[in-house]
Amino acid sequence: MGNTLGLAPMGTFPRRSPRREEPLPNPGSFDELHRLCKDVFPAQMEGVKLVVNKVLSSHFQVAHTVHMSALALPGYHLHAAYAGDWQLSPTEVFPTVVGDMDSSGSLNAQVLLLLAERLRAKAVFQTQQAKFLTWQFDGEYRGDDYTATLTLGNPDLIGESVIMVAHFLQSLTHRLVLGGELVYHRRPGEEGAILTLAGKYSAVHWVATLNVGSGGAHASYYHRANEQVQVGVEFEANTRLQDTTFSFGYHLTLPQANMVFRGLVDSNWCVGAVLEKKMPPLPVTLALGAFLNHWRNRFHCGFSITVG
Repeated sequence: MGNTLGLAPMGTFPRRSPRREEPLPNPGSFDELHRLCKDVFPAQMEGVKLVVNKVLSSHFQVAHTVHMSALALPGYHLHAAYAGDWQLSPTEVFPTVVGDMDSSGSLNAQVLLLLAERLRAKAVFQTQQAKFLTWQFDGEYRGDDYTATLTLGNPDLIGESVIMVAHFLQSLTHRLVLGGELVYHRRPGEEGAILTLAGKYSAVHWVATLNVGSGGAHASYYHRANEQVQVGVEFEANTRLQDTTFSFGYHLTLPQANMVFRGLVDSNWCVGAVLEKKMPPLPVTLALGAFLNHWRNRFHCGFSITVG
């Protein structure tokens, strides 16, 4: 008897191809968990500053900075940076060598190297005139969906002292990242460790981050309302100092006027704002900032000119 109902025989229905899930992204570095929120807040300004940037070649550039302030002696800084040919992203170029020296001879230097496709190394040195203050060595491995970092700070084999920091971040979903930080320090007569857990959730227009450990807590919330307005909220608690701070910052961009405005208000009765204005077609940026602490009755303002 034939198929009078016109039904297709079993096994002839088209099969749906299995859905391919996109691989999880790399979570990035542990130090950049709160970066989006921190970039909203204005940087402290005091006195008058002149910065002249000069690009010498596609690999080398220098900057001269002169700073005059009522709180400190006038100073001069020479900043030099070298960038190699290996560019992994618009913000990552290897090798990179950065140095900054002031008029007293103190030096801050960083060296970034790409040892392998996934392995990066960084060395940081800081001196005060002829005396070494800090020397730090970092190693970072970036997997497909995780990042592991090990840092050694001021290692001294003779004095038997060292600071070791280990970071690990894992992407559980495309939006959720979990990880932790372990800080271990040792010196004669003292030894200890601090464990901190971290989590980050990224939505389309906002990012929430939380660090919790025995030393305190750090929470931040970043929200991008539109192309012009960004806001950030930060909460920091330090158990050792018994101090808690709550801060609110905002970032306003006016592209037609070539202006950027940043402001902040915190729980210490501090308010501040910085206004940046570009002057096209000249390669000049003007910045004016003012900060007021109502609780301590302190006020300071600053003005800067950046050329190049």
